[in-house]
Amino acid sequence: MTEKFDAIVVGAGVAGLASAYIMAKEGLNVIVIEKGKYPGSKNVMGGVLYCHMMEEIIPDFWKDAPLERPIVEQNFWLLGKKSVVKTGYRGMEWEKSPYNNFTVFRGKFDHWFAKKCIEVGALIINETVVKECIVENNKVIGVRTDRPDGDIYAEVVILADGVNSLLAKNLGFHNEWRKDQVALAVMEELKMPSEKIEERFNLDKGMGATIEIFGDGTLGMVGTAFIYTNKEHISIGCGTLLSQMCNRNVKPYELLEYIKHHPIIKPLIEEGESCEYYAHLIPEGGYNSIPKLVGDGVIVVGDAAQFVNGIHREGSNLGMTSGRFAAETMIRAKRMDKFDAKTLSYYQDLVKNSYIMKDLRKYKNASNTMESNPQFFNHYIPAANKVMSEMFTVDGISKSKKQKLAIKHVTSGRSIFSLARDGLKIWRAMK
Repeated sequence: MTEKFDAIVVGAGVAGLASAYIMAKEGLNVIVIEKGKYPGSKNVMGGVLYCHMMEEIIPDFWKDAPLERPIVEQNFWLLGKKSVVKTGYRGMEWEKSPYNNFTVFRGKFDHWFAKKCIEVGALIINETVVKECIVENNKVIGVRTDRPDGDIYAEVVILADGVNSLLAKNLGFHNEWRKDQVALAVMEELKMPSEKIEERFNLDKGMGATIEIFGDGTLGMVGTAFIYTNKEHISIGCGTLLSQMCNRNVKPYELLEYIKHHPIIKPLIEEGESCEYYAHLIPEGGYNSIPKLVGDGVIVVGDAAQFVNGIHREGSNLGMTSGRFAAETMIRAKRMDKFDAKTLSYYQDLVKNSYIMKDLRKYKNASNTMESNPQFFNHYIPAANKVMSEMFTVDGISKSKKQKLAIKHVTSGRSIFSLARDGLKIWRAMK
């Protein structure tokens, strides 16, 4: 293939497809290279898609896209061994446009998104592995694929090749990721009739809910478990720091089985028929792990740029927004006919001034703080469950004595000084 393109996009996830769609719609000559059989073929999992960011790319996309359920309720659980403290929000305003978010099967959604890219003129090549970037005079001028005569050239290469991004690593944009900079997420899809899902989660017909679970759902390791409702499936899984999973010698499937058999969770998924299993690495280093984002002829987006907000479990929205920014940068560079790092640094400015960098900077120390202070998961979450048990148990013990017992549960084995110090740590990590 000898034709020179305006842009090569490596990877057909939502970040890569977002950039391809916008560039192609503006008339740029764009090729997307995907190693899977088709975009989304590697993504069997169910997840949450945030509507606002997608609306900025394709307005009213929800009228046509293969979506599961609009989410009207989001829950946060502090899970104990045999109990749970619950909080959350149900908003009936989310039942209609403008929707807040949807559950989706990424395999179906990414496949649909790719077709939209083709409709506006992008070329998508599947089952093709990009082996390396072609560099000439310190400028990326194309990519080398595993196909015969597979060198492809472009003014700019956009790297959307995921968390491992060997291409960015080979360019010297980042080192090998440490185990505390990535999380291993495992998920299972359980088939269940839609009526049963709605009954168990107290939902109106067609509506959905999410549950984010902290504490015993990850055996006290830094991370979250989660449950998402789809039309006729429940997605259940967890993500924890790879470093802690290795240190604890916990196998992913063991942790998933533990979650599924937890006495609080088991009734929600009972009689669900297992139909898919999925494991995936997720960037968790956040702000402190962001690699070099631009070079002469190259831009890094999405997971490859470590754009994941682990505290709020957000990734696809950051990926779509960074893909849009890369496209806007490329369109501007095309008008200027300049594709050097200085011109492409416009992308860095867009990211810096957006919610992406602001949110990642806000939580830049959160993961390290949680990992180095296991008491947040192993002491305070169980204590919260004990406190609520005390306060809601009516057994003839005076409320003043119950308050003293509640304080004892929180302070057990800890001084007032250590409590204050822990409070300061978590405040600093979240401010």
